[in-house]
Amino acid sequence: MKFIFAKPWIWSFVSAGTVWLVAVAVTRGSGADSMLTGALAMATFTVVVGVGQMFVIALGPGNIDLSLPANIGLASAVAMTVMNGNDSLVGLGLLAALGCGLLVGLANYLLIWALRIPPIIATLSSSFIIQSIDISYGRGLQIKPPPAFADFANLRFLDVPVLAVLAMLFAALAAIVLQRTVYGRWVLAVGQNMRAARFAGVRVGWTRLATYMLCGALGGIDGALLAGYFRGATVDIGNEYLLSSIAVVVIGGSSVAGGKANLPGIWGAALFLVLLLTMLNTFGVSAGVRLLLTGIIIVAAIAVASDGRPRDVA
Repeated sequence: MKFIFAKPWIWSFVSAGTVWLVAVAVTRGSGADSMLTGALAMATFTVVVGVGQMFVIALGPGNIDLSLPANIGLASAVAMTVMNGNDSLVGLGLLAALGCGLLVGLANYLLIWALRIPPIIATLSSSFIIQSIDISYGRGLQIKPPPAFADFANLRFLDVPVLAVLAMLFAALAAIVLQRTVYGRWVLAVGQNMRAARFAGVRVGWTRLATYMLCGALGGIDGALLAGYFRGATVDIGNEYLLSSIAVVVIGGSSVAGGKANLPGIWGAALFLVLLLTMLNTFGVSAGVRLLLTGIIIVAAIAVASDGRPRDVA
């Protein structure tokens, strides 16, 4: 037990379980199973973008992708347009969403590299451009997803969302990539000390490029899956995933200073946030208060996890 609770990510699962138990107690057990199933379904989309955001944040201080909401919205519109309600075009639509996300990630890094501006500014600037394209391209889009794709996005086996199972397998694969591959070790090395990593022969530029493109690609895929799950694409379909993608990284036990990442904590944090919002909705709490509480939770998690040690960001 001491070994288990020494893991920084375990507390995200403890928090999620506590919120669920409180909600069950308040509702006197009514809908406990459906609440958990719904939380699994919604947490899936947060996990997908959370993994991408975690890789970016692991690159070190200042690295963050603020273009995710705009990326998700544009990719969802592109996917639905390419699929055009046709089951035979689902694969092509997913590839289009993936390609859209990859281009966004590439554009983000080119802004950072060519203009030598901080990533937070570069990705924020690109998000405005992407959002403008999305508004002109996707606003009023009435194309529904192909029936087979929509059914798959909502499919459950033994009352467990199939997408959630696939997301768990994806998270496990991402953990292997992070801990057991050259690329993953390069990401962590860059986050721990960029100058030392460069002297050690790490291809810092290519590592950062690949990471921003990975995050963009996951945002694109998430946009297509969200459009299938909600049976349609909207301009603001990805709005909530800016704050939540950062929150799950921090609450999940990853270091905002970079060089340290925890994949299991992404799932625990995503379930915690979804269950917390579900409980607050049950109590009739306003959207403003929900956002305020989420911000307070992020600040508290950073304060608790911070070791106060300076990082080399050169």
